[in-house]
Amino acid sequence: MPTKNQNSRYPRQTNSTAPPISATIRKRLIQAGKRFYANDNIAEYLKPGELDALRIEVEHRMRDVLDSLVIDINNDHNTIDTAKRIAKMYVNELFKGRYQPAPSMTHFPNISALNELMIVGPITVRSTCSHHLCPIMGRVWVGVLPSADSELIGLSKYARLCTWVMNRPQIQEEAVMALANELEQRIQPTGLAVVMEATHYCMHWRGVKDNQSVMTNSVMRGAMLDNPSLRREFLSLIK
Repeated sequence: MPTKNQNSRYPRQTNSTAPPISATIRKRLIQAGKRFYANDNIAEYLKPGELDALRIEVEHRMRDVLDSLVIDINNDHNTIDTAKRIAKMYVNELFKGRYQPAPSMTHFPNISALNELMIVGPITVRSTCSHHLCPIMGRVWVGVLPSADSELIGLSKYARLCTWVMNRPQIQEEAVMALANELEQRIQPTGLAVVMEATHYCMHWRGVKDNQSVMTNSVMRGAMLDNPSLRREFLSLIK
């Protein structure tokens, strides 16, 4: 038999006159004219300590969601801490690309004037579909044709930048565009290509429940777009 509700384990926020931290952050964004779509980074608009406060707020709201799903979160030993775990997962892991600044990048000058195609990948990436908050699991390949003026970055930096961009709720088409924009800004190459291949769990878990479909899309910039032979070389070397 379930025991008597034990709401004292997770006391509700008592200061009802203070706005929730999400409202404070949202107001700051609106006043700055900053867009805050699901796949936007808002790290520069967060003050110290606010991310922890946001995680706590998400935890309280997630308890309300579980309550509405008629789950006994006070007595079920499996779900007592579920709201806390979900809040930590979303704020500190799955969506951290929204709340954390871009990873630091060590750049190297192109001393040897490299101008040959370089390919990095496959890089394993994980993202979240913004339509149903289901996982997107896939791989990314990056092709770079540097110029004499290009800034080169270390191999691990590609993976870190991919992780930062992908750890947001979004659709795959926009994720690839965002990654290409970040790479182009940092490297300034003569040519750039990004290809992403991923499975979408919004099709695996729900809807048609198709376990075979894979989505592949690409972004080509500069010489990778204008030079068909270069583009064919890149596409032939990946996979």
